[in-house]
Amino acid sequence: MVAPMAVFSAVESSRGKRAALSIALVAAVVGLPLWWKTTETYRATLPYSEISQLGRLQLQLTVPIEVVFFKGTLTAEQQRRIPASNTNEKETVLNAHTGFTSHYEFKYRRTSIEEDEVLSLQSLQEADEALQQFNKGTQGSLSLFIVPETTHLFPQGVDVYIGKHRRSLVKLTVDPSLSTEEIRNTLYHKVERIIHTMSITEEAVTASLSDRISSGRFNKDDFESSRRAFKSSPGYEITFTLLNPDPKSHDLNWNISSASDHYIQPFLDKLQLVANFSVDSQARLGSSAASLYPVLNFLLYVPEYFHSPLYIQDKDGRRVPSNAFHSPRWGGIMVYNVNYGKVDELEFPVHVDIDMVSVMEVFLTQLRLLLGISKVYVPANYQLENPGNEGLTDWELDKLLWTRTVENIGTVTTTLTSLAQLLDQIGNIVINDNVASEVYHAVSSVQIALSELEAGRLENAFKASKEGITSSEKAFFDPSLLHLLYFPDDQKFAIYIPLFLPMAVPILLSLMKIAKEYKTSKKEATKTD
Repeated sequence: MVAPMAVFSAVESSRGKRAALSIALVAAVVGLPLWWKTTETYRATLPYSEISQLGRLQLQLTVPIEVVFFKGTLTAEQQRRIPASNTNEKETVLNAHTGFTSHYEFKYRRTSIEEDEVLSLQSLQEADEALQQFNKGTQGSLSLFIVPETTHLFPQGVDVYIGKHRRSLVKLTVDPSLSTEEIRNTLYHKVERIIHTMSITEEAVTASLSDRISSGRFNKDDFESSRRAFKSSPGYEITFTLLNPDPKSHDLNWNISSASDHYIQPFLDKLQLVANFSVDSQARLGSSAASLYPVLNFLLYVPEYFHSPLYIQDKDGRRVPSNAFHSPRWGGIMVYNVNYGKVDELEFPVHVDIDMVSVMEVFLTQLRLLLGISKVYVPANYQLENPGNEGLTDWELDKLLWTRTVENIGTVTTTLTSLAQLLDQIGNIVINDNVASEVYHAVSSVQIALSELEAGRLENAFKASKEGITSSEKAFFDPSLLHLLYFPDDQKFAIYIPLFLPMAVPILLSLMKIAKEYKTSKKEATKTD
């Protein structure tokens, strides 16, 4: 009777061991990997190597410059010896991971028969407009026309004329005895200041990369200009507000709609490549909070009767001629003093027709500064053409596109680098396919922008940089990136241990018992032998 019971007990013990081992095996091979897979954070792949390369930003800026010689500026022999093209380069290192190289690609040619006839016109303005009909130029390019000193086009004391387009007329007659190298050096010395006036400069590029370098590398004026201007954005909202704190004394009439259409809209139309603009002339409190884009505020303040006239003074105590000031990255304010005439004949409220011409001139000047279009200072022998009703010349637009393109590229590379570091350090942030798609598109757009800049195609480079900054910001501020930010692995285990522990303890105890019995049986077998 004892023997059958012993056999039964041995069978049950063996069956229990097999069951424990089977459960442990299933839990280890199937359960644990399945749990780990179903609870892991989804992370789409990102182009970390490309982002790392963009972190070491080396810009190649190519400015195409066409130099055109009018008849009488070069001898026939000099014309034959002048090369078709040459390049001047200057490399600038800002820090260990940021730098740029400026390439000035010069192409030389003689004027055509039609272009030679321009010298017979009566003024520089007419000559510039006539030359514009032959060649309008591309974004970022310059045309320098070398005019003989015997011409009657230039007023007394003027040697350089910079027009509304991408063209400059330079009065210069080359010495017939000069060699080819001397001609190039003389010419470059003459036009270097013109190029820096009409195109991108080292200081402007440095200021545009302010997010990547220390403030000590900045020129003071360019640094102040970069801090004054609004950051690059796909759109801007412009708000004009009339503030009348004394309606009992003033009956104000300002035709802001007509003035905006006449003075501001042509300027904004010229900038349609840069960004989208919307104009609002209604006073709205807190408009900036409700707008998707940065708001440029322009406030016309008419002081109360008992506080009139009210004048703004500069730091030296002198009256500001415009009686206005601007606040960096906010907008501009102008104080409009009412001329009350004879006090004895006053009848309140006084009807006031605001002089919109003077007001719009001030606001347009402030708007240019806030968008990063700084005033240009040139030597006394330079003549700058007035931009006219558009308020912006073609070459000023190109300078803005240069700085915005460089700024966009710098911002995108900084954003992508910060995002990659964040996602690499915190493994619990979800990276969904939309975020990955935006990151890939941002990287591709920046690479295209860099190659277009190197090729001298400014418009294409700017468009690609705009796409890059839009995609990078969409990726960086995607709400899904915060979904599991505060759910690290230790919290995951804290949640699941109470569930798995009751099941794991019996299995572990069974495995420990089996291991112990196995060791005991092995020792007994050794003794028997």
